[in-house]
Amino acid sequence: MSALRYLALFVFCLPVFGQEFDEHYPPRPNLYARAFLLLDMQSGVVLAEKNADKRIEPASLTKLMTAYVAFDAIREKRLTMTQTVRVSEQARHAPGSRMFLELDSEVRIDELLKGLIVQSGNDAAISLAEAIAGSESQFVDMMNGEARRLGMNDSQFANATGLPDAQHYSTARDIVLIASAIISEFPEHFALYSMREFTYNDVTQYNRNKLLGRDPFVDGMKTGFTESAGFCLVSTAQRDKRRLISAVIDAGSDNGRTSDSQSLLNYGFEKFDTIALFRKGQAVHEIPVWKGDTESLPAGFTEDFFVTVPTGLAQKLGAKLESMQPLVAPVQAGQQIGTLKLTFYGTPYGNYSVVALKSVRVANAFVRTWHSLRLLLN
Repeated sequence: MSALRYLALFVFCLPVFGQEFDEHYPPRPNLYARAFLLLDMQSGVVLAEKNADKRIEPASLTKLMTAYVAFDAIREKRLTMTQTVRVSEQARHAPGSRMFLELDSEVRIDELLKGLIVQSGNDAAISLAEAIAGSESQFVDMMNGEARRLGMNDSQFANATGLPDAQHYSTARDIVLIASAIISEFPEHFALYSMREFTYNDVTQYNRNKLLGRDPFVDGMKTGFTESAGFCLVSTAQRDKRRLISAVIDAGSDNGRTSDSQSLLNYGFEKFDTIALFRKGQAVHEIPVWKGDTESLPAGFTEDFFVTVPTGLAQKLGAKLESMQPLVAPVQAGQQIGTLKLTFYGTPYGNYSVVALKSVRVANAFVRTWHSLRLLLN
């Protein structure tokens, strides 16, 4: 049996490539950035990283979380795109990058979102915060709550803008996490991140993400800069159905963050393959069931499953499925019923759950008694 046919019996997911696989791993690009991370969204595999868990100042990458909270408010109908907001004194005089809101003017939410994402306006960030939570400080509480819920455990926000603050920090890994959450949860708003320019109050400003238009596959996402944070960029690109997200932190210059991001994206697309192994609800193995109204049930997974491997090395993967035996009815659909143990070049790679794809009810008394005897003999 070929390695690929053997793999087709199982469900699995790859973790971050580790040092134990460096011998078989394509050399990582040489980047200037102080920290970076590259993620394959389909498989959830981190393809490259450096200092990804080191605390950094996120600067205007913060506005990814600001936008996420705003998108959630729109989804929950606590806010509408056509709703207007009166510009406050605090928003009007926000330092740093601005969309040039005028004091006491009425501005629509959809305009604020464009000002936030395309122009990186700090005045837009504060206006959105006040519209959603009543004040920026209360909005920050919402930001931190969402960060905890998403698993951004190494992040803390002190404002909605990204202006420097000792209590305002994140990591490259957490920044990629919020970027992927926006793409996954709010596809209806994602096109905002590919806008090349936006004009408000007769002032046209251009998206600072220079990869837009330069690389036809890049369709987002957000730049960041302060003197203390350096030049940062989260970028994302899709080729066919495969999407990558990169984050580069403190890349030395505007051109540096652009070239580092381009290098990471090219590396991911050219040096790795993402393979769809199983589709949602596809039966990949039959697991025996005791004392049930059927003698076996299909094991599989509840979402499409992808794996990313260095180009041409899929045949070096191996897997072994260990079912939870004895598996005794009743069994509920979605219940874990086994563990897949994955190897790469024979080295342990990770353990992953497989679940029941259907429920099994308890059998009649005769079957239960007979199976009890058989289990005793076993």
